[in-house]
Amino acid sequence: MCRHNISQLTYFKKLKQPYTYLTVGSVVLLLIIGSTWLVWQDASMRYSQLLSRTTYDRTGTPISLSENSKGHYVYAVTALPSNFEALLLKKEDRFFRYHLGINPISTMRAALSYLRDGHAGGSSTITQQLAKNLLNTETQRTFVNKLIESAYAFSIECFASKDTIVTMYANTAYFGNQLQGIGTASYAYFGKPLSETSHSEQISLLATLSYPSTRNPWEADNAIFSHSLNQRISPTEPFMPPDTTTTYALQHDVSFELRTAHIICDETCTTTIDDNLTTTIRAILDRHIQEGWQRNIRNGAVVVINPHTEELLAMVGSRDPASSDNGNQINMALEPRPIGSTVKPFIYAEGFARGLRPYSLVEDREYKYPIATGFSLYPKNYDGTYHGEVTLHEALSNSLNVPSVKTLEFIGLDAFYTFLSDDLHFEPIQDYNSYQYGIALGGLEMDLLTLTHYFSLFPRGGSLAPLRVLTDSTNNFNLPPQSHIEQATEVLPNSFTQLVHAIISDRYTGVNQFGLEGNLNLTYDTYGVKTGTSRDFHDSWVVGYTGDFVVGVWIGNTENEALDQVSGSSGAGAIWHDVMEYLLSTPYHTQTPITTDQLQRFFIDGNDEWGLQGDIITDHRTLLQEHNLILSIHEGDVFEQTTNLTIPLRARTDVTWTIDGTVYQTAQETSFTPREACQYEIIATDNTGMREIVTIKITQPE
Repeated sequence: MCRHNISQLTYFKKLKQPYTYLTVGSVVLLLIIGSTWLVWQDASMRYSQLLSRTTYDRTGTPISLSENSKGHYVYAVTALPSNFEALLLKKEDRFFRYHLGINPISTMRAALSYLRDGHAGGSSTITQQLAKNLLNTETQRTFVNKLIESAYAFSIECFASKDTIVTMYANTAYFGNQLQGIGTASYAYFGKPLSETSHSEQISLLATLSYPSTRNPWEADNAIFSHSLNQRISPTEPFMPPDTTTTYALQHDVSFELRTAHIICDETCTTTIDDNLTTTIRAILDRHIQEGWQRNIRNGAVVVINPHTEELLAMVGSRDPASSDNGNQINMALEPRPIGSTVKPFIYAEGFARGLRPYSLVEDREYKYPIATGFSLYPKNYDGTYHGEVTLHEALSNSLNVPSVKTLEFIGLDAFYTFLSDDLHFEPIQDYNSYQYGIALGGLEMDLLTLTHYFSLFPRGGSLAPLRVLTDSTNNFNLPPQSHIEQATEVLPNSFTQLVHAIISDRYTGVNQFGLEGNLNLTYDTYGVKTGTSRDFHDSWVVGYTGDFVVGVWIGNTENEALDQVSGSSGAGAIWHDVMEYLLSTPYHTQTPITTDQLQRFFIDGNDEWGLQGDIITDHRTLLQEHNLILSIHEGDVFEQTTNLTIPLRARTDVTWTIDGTVYQTAQETSFTPREACQYEIIATDNTGMREIVTIKITQPE
């Protein structure tokens, strides 16, 4: 019985043995799979840490990158050109497509070398070289490291495709001069992406791999070893030592504006900026600043925006970001400066929204406005003259100051402050009350990026949207600086922006101020433009647009010194003209129309004029007209007594002038010479009996 039980027990043990082996084998297999997966995860993490944070322009050109964990720079490629990959495999690993990350022959050779002289010599596979790059053991060639690298190579092969592995290797290989990755080396040594390199250029890059510090394309030895390598792996192809770039900026000039605008991506990102466009515009700006150096022009800025997508295409805030002289390290596209007459289209647009029209009449003459300082403002035009009764069309086309102040007065200061703050979401650098009517005379400070963004109102038909800086994100890094448009919104009804566009696109009505020829005339017809000059010629501005792009230009100097009689059209206008003409030759110019479908032409006093459909002309024509008699002096005017003091007296029509109760003269215009310093009461009476009284004061000189 015992024997039987013993034999039976032995039988069952033999029967269970295969199941035990199977269980143990499964556990071992799971442990192997799990460990290789963990190694692969670690390799992936190490790989990501070796890639630079790269910023691309809208075309995919790398324009800025950061150092990686090794202090190197990496323009990572996503795939290798087939011709380059074939050459790479011939040089580094002919059997790459057939092994599992380890070449048994080379591994055995390395082991024998280690046993013989203590060094693990031998050739590694591409996957092992990738592991070495990831583990940062390039200079620590020990047998233990070789084993660890082999384990990583096997794990990588288990979970990554061959195409992925060879690309990872190409992005981690060192090419000298802090350049990691074949993509970086291609740009740095030859100024082009790998896909555009020639056979000889590719051979020169491959020859760098073995000795990156001493045999890279900037070194003389590269040509020797490249020729030898070409004979070995591509003997049928001729090799000619290629031309290299003398230097290469890993940070393109445009990165200056990105950095100063705080456009810094946490991860690799693609901006809306066009690097080539920006480079061309910077060259235009630099040329004009050099030409204007004798007129105290030292700095300038240019901004280009796509009005329909609100994408920032170009922002140039310095003529030479590499220079630390003359304020070149200040991004002047972001610096608020008095914007001159470029504010007028917004004043007129708001005026049109309140009932005014281009055919509304306004008297361009001397007016007096008490202001918060306790003094009085007497608005004057740029040319120092008054033009009598004009239409608002004529006033805006010729950028007349006095009618703009009258329009702002009609709107009301508080109402216009509300328009700026609530509709445009504008943030001034001073309290609005410090500007008052000086807004219409160009005293409002604004940065060029904000101003250019606002001008997209006109090609957009009255709406604004947040400025876009990244192609794949709504993050605009709080740009522009003085505007906080957080969503697409209608600022003004389209009809009123169409009225403004009809005026600032009219190159003929403004001939009195700007002439028939000049910087504001383009080879393309459908565009609007407005100039601006700040007080005493400190700033020169031009902002204009087509249906496809808005271009803003500022010139001046960072010290805020006056320019030498440089106006908007003569200064910034020359740069604006050249930038616009260049853009008209690019694919950005698609001839998108700017509609005026809500406008109507009216025949008024022998002239064609713009208005809105359904206008009753008499309701809008005289809204700004006044009926006062005296035009030349104002209540409370103060004059200093001098030997030759003569005060002009001018009325709207023939009047009888009475001074301190004594009839002086009957005339529309005359003059008065005060006898002494005191207060005088001046009365004008017309032939209907209407009269107006003004009191003036003559003071003794101090």
